[in-house]
Amino acid sequence: MTQTLIGQIDKILFEEEGFFIAVLKTGEKVSGTYFESEVGHIKDSAITLSGVWEEHKKYGKTFKFTSIKVNQNQLFFFLNKIVKGFTKKLSSELIEKFGADELADILDNDIERLLEFKGIKEKRLKKIQDSWKKFRSMRELGEFLSPFDVSPVLLTTIATAMKDVDAPCAKIKDNPYVLTSIHSIGFKRADELALKMGIEKTDENRIASAMDYVLLNYCEQQGNSCVAKDILFKELDELLMFSNQENFYESILVQRVAEQNIVLMKNDRLSPVRLYDAEKFLYDTFISRSKMDNGGYVKDVDQFLKDSELKLGEQQREAVVKINEGASILFLVGYAGTGKSTTSKSILNLLNTRYDAKEIMTCALSGIASQRISDTTGYESATIQSLIVKHEKSDSFPYSVILIDEASMINSSLFARFLAKVDRKAILIIVGDDAQLPPIGAGNVLSDVLTLELAPIVKLTKIYRQSEEQAITLIANDIRKGEVPQYREKYDDFEFVEVSMQNYYGMKNALSTQELQEKREENAQAIIAEISHRVVESIEKARYRLKNKQIKEYLNYFQVISPMKGGTLGTTNLNKVLQEYFNPNPKKCVKKGSSEFRLMDKVVHIKNENMTSWSGDCFKAGEESNQRRIFNGMSGLLFKIEEEDEQVFVFYPNEDIVVVYEYNEIKSYLMLSYALTIHKVQGMEYDIVVIPMTFSHFIMHNTKLIYTAITRAKHKCILVGEGAAFESGCRKFDATRRDTVLLEL
Repeated sequence: MTQTLIGQIDKILFEEEGFFIAVLKTGEKVSGTYFESEVGHIKDSAITLSGVWEEHKKYGKTFKFTSIKVNQNQLFFFLNKIVKGFTKKLSSELIEKFGADELADILDNDIERLLEFKGIKEKRLKKIQDSWKKFRSMRELGEFLSPFDVSPVLLTTIATAMKDVDAPCAKIKDNPYVLTSIHSIGFKRADELALKMGIEKTDENRIASAMDYVLLNYCEQQGNSCVAKDILFKELDELLMFSNQENFYESILVQRVAEQNIVLMKNDRLSPVRLYDAEKFLYDTFISRSKMDNGGYVKDVDQFLKDSELKLGEQQREAVVKINEGASILFLVGYAGTGKSTTSKSILNLLNTRYDAKEIMTCALSGIASQRISDTTGYESATIQSLIVKHEKSDSFPYSVILIDEASMINSSLFARFLAKVDRKAILIIVGDDAQLPPIGAGNVLSDVLTLELAPIVKLTKIYRQSEEQAITLIANDIRKGEVPQYREKYDDFEFVEVSMQNYYGMKNALSTQELQEKREENAQAIIAEISHRVVESIEKARYRLKNKQIKEYLNYFQVISPMKGGTLGTTNLNKVLQEYFNPNPKKCVKKGSSEFRLMDKVVHIKNENMTSWSGDCFKAGEESNQRRIFNGMSGLLFKIEEEDEQVFVFYPNEDIVVVYEYNEIKSYLMLSYALTIHKVQGMEYDIVVIPMTFSHFIMHNTKLIYTAITRAKHKCILVGEGAAFESGCRKFDATRRDTVLLEL
């Protein structure tokens, strides 16, 4: 029997994602979910609850409520508790002047009128407006969705995304799968809600949404840009728990193809339309550009090269000759240490005989790779994304020559977006190393072009060593070929520190699984201890850079790289360990779940997202912020914590950008970066790299992964762990085979 309870919250005993247990001033315990703002806001508030009494195993007799109402003027509560920076005095004055209804109307339709009030400036007004929209949206949606057990976190996500949508409740009711267009709500979460709302399991909207989800998800996860039809149907069966529904799927597929959401190719291959369009565009672009002739630049190439201070080998010379013969596109592919940079510089110098230096642009995916290509060639450089953003409004880039470095990292969608902006007559040089890991996301453009020979290609294989004592490039190239290198010799730039379990195979036979696991854990701790020694050796030099405000140099000085996130030697645990060395006594910190973010922490941004940001100079000058696309993998320093506004600020030196994060966004967008996964550091370069090597990561070990990790080190690469695990990883040859539209075309 539902009862009503009125009281005032005295103490909150437990709280997680909106669910809380609290004690009223009168001593009764209450429990339930509050979603209109943070639970902390209703402490000391008078409330009316309706629900039932029940016995809680930890807290005893508790009133479990299904509805909660704050017993004070709702608007006063909202302004005073939820919108940051509103005092009780200002809230009361506003309500007194306009009355609650008129004030609500002003907040909805004429918010500028609030600027008449002392203490409300443009910046605060913007905050009030956003908060109000979210609050209104939240209340409506909360009432509509509360019967379906929607968590406060999901509700907040939906309300934030739909705050500018007219009649959001009606849209969701009509087709709950519209929620899949919201970032971070996949098919599964939308489906769970849809089924609770009474959608039939065989509803066409449901199957169509599942089909789009499975196809895109399978492509993005596996790196494919197309999928065999029978695989798609099998994955659908698994997701929807159906069997033998091919005919049903066929009829929905015909609709999706007719609606141009999915492309059906030969060999019964299916591709999401945006991936198909991207790769079809790339295919046509490479073919058409390879037929163009740009004419030569110098009469005598050998004389030109003789006059240059750069000395080239035979393979490198071939690349310069190809461009001088008029090629308007060239793929320059080479392994670590084969002189791609020298060759690139020679090609650009040749093109500089016709084109002015300001008509030549070099670029790469990561800020650090773009900086490196600029340092080695002497020509201007930028990141691929910053060029796209900078020239968003124009049809094409204003450059006659574009060189793209680290091309193995670029997936199909981004490659197509970028090339669509390159002027039709521009010369395009694409540089990469196909021994590295394939891109994150769908497609494998560089590898496909090499396989299909879609354009002129020059492959550099001869390795140039700086000295006998320098071995990183030699070791990396042995690994690339699936051979175990001479890794135990003494080198200036490479060291293997053996930390392994004595008589492992003997123990394996003699010990129980539990005992063996304990021994493995002991060895993992010994590897961490050895890594810590290396940290202690390097920490002085790292701190010196930070003290002198050399932020970029600090971030790129010392890096631990691991293949996995989980486990004792995964990045999550290593970050906690390393944070205690690099940043032990912070002036301020923010706790988020089990993570702690401290002032002056090294962090990495982990999702492509539009964020509020400034250029470095604009931030210093206190100018207005902009929305910019901030990319997964950008490495920065958390340099400011505003406790009152609940915000942290991160400076990304490679991109010269400052980004602000609300406390509640931190976990979604930031991670500590003292230790990073190998996939995260593609395209990066660090002075010192330390890599744990252990059989517990064996599932991840292969030639491409280890090659990519080792070639991130500029001056010193240190591997710590089990030699046998390293050797078996070196022999595990990885031939990345992706199903792509390019190969089908």
